[in-house]
Amino acid sequence: MGILLAIIIFGFIVAFHEFGHFILAKVNHIQVFDFSVGFGPSILHKKIGETTYNLRIIPLGGMCQMGEDNAEGEQGNFNEKPVWARMLVILAGPFFNFILAFLLAVILVGMTGYDKPVIGNTMQGYPAQKAGLKKGDEVISINGRKIHLWREISLNNAMHPGEKVHMVYRRDGKERSVEITPQKQEDGSYLLGISPTESFYTKASPVTAMQYGLYEVTYSVRSTLDGLKLLIYRKIGIEQLSGPVGIGSIVNESYNESKDYGIKAVVMTMLSLAILLSANLGVMNLLPIPALDGGRFLFLLIEAVRRKRLPPEKEGFVHLVGMGLLLILMAFVMYNDITKLISGS
Repeated sequence: MGILLAIIIFGFIVAFHEFGHFILAKVNHIQVFDFSVGFGPSILHKKIGETTYNLRIIPLGGMCQMGEDNAEGEQGNFNEKPVWARMLVILAGPFFNFILAFLLAVILVGMTGYDKPVIGNTMQGYPAQKAGLKKGDEVISINGRKIHLWREISLNNAMHPGEKVHMVYRRDGKERSVEITPQKQEDGSYLLGISPTESFYTKASPVTAMQYGLYEVTYSVRSTLDGLKLLIYRKIGIEQLSGPVGIGSIVNESYNESKDYGIKAVVMTMLSLAILLSANLGVMNLLPIPALDGGRFLFLLIEAVRRKRLPPEKEGFVHLVGMGLLLILMAFVMYNDITKLISGS
């Protein structure tokens, strides 16, 4: 059941991404020859106008095939449209991922409430207590970054282990600041020595559900960007990346852990994972890497500055090389995920 849920979640997120490209292409009168949900052989299809709508047998994503250099007639040719229109079409996919993440986050916060960054307890002898932090203090920012959720404190501690923390907090309506150096534990982790309130989650109204839904998406985007920084600075290895197999394993494990607590727990767990995955896909697609939306947008940006399109054959070659490198990376990640799965690590 967990694997089936993983396929449905991942497939829906990717299809929604392609739906973003599709909508903006239609708005800008660009030909869309094929809009598909899933991959592989078509099991259901219907042609309306120039577009064939397909439901394909493998429910992992989708496709939006637009008319480009081979389009019949220049009116619907992607490359004949103004550069700003093409930019909007390219950016629509990642933007729709952020929209989806936000909608799911609003639902999740409406169901669970939100975790305010209010200190519930300080551990005896740990840095937070020595620095004067007390129960009821609300964390406002850490190292200049605004804090809205308790998990953002944990994220900062995980991404910057052992680093000095400049914390701004609110007590009795007044803001104060303090510097804390986390304490190293025997297992190599670092602790500030604070824990959340017992009533960890605060019930959300429709307004706060939207407000904290936005914070949820921001948290997911930040965690993705922080993970990329660790990868770039070689603080984590490429072997720690996960692809569809790894994601499927995580979803399956999360389902098995939550199912004993009832359907509501399963729904909340799957929503939380879907938010993270959708935001992650949005961020990754905006990276200026050839073959990704960010890479295509970069070429359009160059065209806008030059006021002249780069030679299509050169652009196509760069995207082809980029796609080849991405496929090699995906093959490595998949092999690594399968190895982990077999070894049980």
